[in-house]
Amino acid sequence: MAPKVLVSDKLSDTAVQIFRDRGIEVDFMPEVGKDKEKLQEIIGQYDGLAIRSATKVTAKLLEAADNLKVIGRAGIGVDNVDREAASKRGVIVMNTPFGNSITTAEHAIALMFAVARQIPEASASTHAGKWEKSRFMGVELTGKTLGVIGAGNIGSIVCDRARGLRMKVIAYDPFLSQEKADRMGVEKVELDELLKRADFITLHVPLTDQTRNILSRDNLEKTKKGVRIINCARGGLVDEAALADLLKSGHIGGAGIDVFETEPATENPLFNLPNVVCTPHLGAATTEAQENVALQVAEQMSDYLLTGAVQNALNMPSVTAEEAKVMGPWIRLAGHLGAFIGQMTDEPMQAINILYDGVAAEMNLEALNCAVIAGILKRANPDVNMVSAPVIAQERGIKTSMTKQAKSGVFEGYVKVTVVTSKRERSIAGTVFSDGKPRFIQIKGINIDAEVGQHMLYTTNEDVPGIIGALGNTLGGNGVNIANFTLGRKEAKGEAIALLYVDEPVPPKAIEALNDTGLFGQVKPLEFDVA
Repeated sequence: MAPKVLVSDKLSDTAVQIFRDRGIEVDFMPEVGKDKEKLQEIIGQYDGLAIRSATKVTAKLLEAADNLKVIGRAGIGVDNVDREAASKRGVIVMNTPFGNSITTAEHAIALMFAVARQIPEASASTHAGKWEKSRFMGVELTGKTLGVIGAGNIGSIVCDRARGLRMKVIAYDPFLSQEKADRMGVEKVELDELLKRADFITLHVPLTDQTRNILSRDNLEKTKKGVRIINCARGGLVDEAALADLLKSGHIGGAGIDVFETEPATENPLFNLPNVVCTPHLGAATTEAQENVALQVAEQMSDYLLTGAVQNALNMPSVTAEEAKVMGPWIRLAGHLGAFIGQMTDEPMQAINILYDGVAAEMNLEALNCAVIAGILKRANPDVNMVSAPVIAQERGIKTSMTKQAKSGVFEGYVKVTVVTSKRERSIAGTVFSDGKPRFIQIKGINIDAEVGQHMLYTTNEDVPGIIGALGNTLGGNGVNIANFTLGRKEAKGEAIALLYVDEPVPPKAIEALNDTGLFGQVKPLEFDVA
């Protein structure tokens, strides 16, 4: 059955056609985004939801979205999506961070010019029949120092354009490496230094707990006298009241503001102040950008629903289409390893430690981590998936660590998962053979070679005669056919294990009969999702 997507905001016809061309059923209902009750009523039918900014995806709406797998935002900001609620329900939230990067960067540069030369006020004055040439004395951008807060996708384009204008560019970004700064031709500085040196300051960071009010009253007061502030990123990054006060006092020479703490902004302390240019969140408002983000979100959602490829997800590691093809068997293996330990562990888990060896260590490890954690938690919560698993593990106080190493044995690569509880450590390792099939290769430090089946039986015992016979006779007597039988031991007459792949679930009476033999320390039926 084809996936089904609802487009609840205005998207271009070309974007809607992309879904159809990819074999996805799509309902284009842009009017429903503002109708909360109607959206709540119909959302349960859909695997995907494509939105812009009008649709509000709340926790209440997500409760009704029984089949929803992905939300795609045509644009960067996802303030209208409850990401925490989406993550808990296992719904991927994607945005399109690149489609409007150039457009937003250009708007920041345009505002910089407008503020430097007081263009809007000069235009209004001239339209009014005045000729106030001496009133509008501006400043050049050439030779001035531009302080860029946030040197990501948009910020880096602004840096490039500013250098083309012969500006000196300094950048503050905790994630900007010195190597990248050198490649960009900018000087990497701390925030306080940027505030002291910059003639213009432009913001290009998301609104987070760390960036909220980053230009606070205190920080604005640290700026160079006459500085001009540009914000095309997010409202809430700048203390608007403090900015207004410092503009009135003359400490700040001007501001270009495209985003506001409250939007739509019908009143604001910055309105009607001299040399303040305000625009109604136009950063992404070009024909090219709107088309680009619409096409991008349609492609991303289609890729995920059809191939499992994850791009620009905000609550899950991205997996490209190429990675999805190569990593598919390894993601299944990671899930199986987690599922084994999850079914074997009854006490609360304190930590999950994952070791990646050889070729496995070169893959997208964040995605594999998510698969392991999801497999572990599925026993307690069957609805958990790779999106919700890390959130649930964190809520339960389970610490996750990861180690990687070069090829260390006969296998090209393997994954080993160890779970720590207050009573014990339990580990299992596995690999993927050339046929693409996951295999268990070690349990409790005992080497084995076991194919993974839907229905399995795990036993522990002392290495004594009669084990194979007891297992075969007991299961056969209860109508259970053995498809694959794997044995392993540490040493002769020492601890041993058996892992059986059977054609049907092992009935409780067979488990009871095996326990009654007195030969086994543990008898555990297991189930794996091998579809």
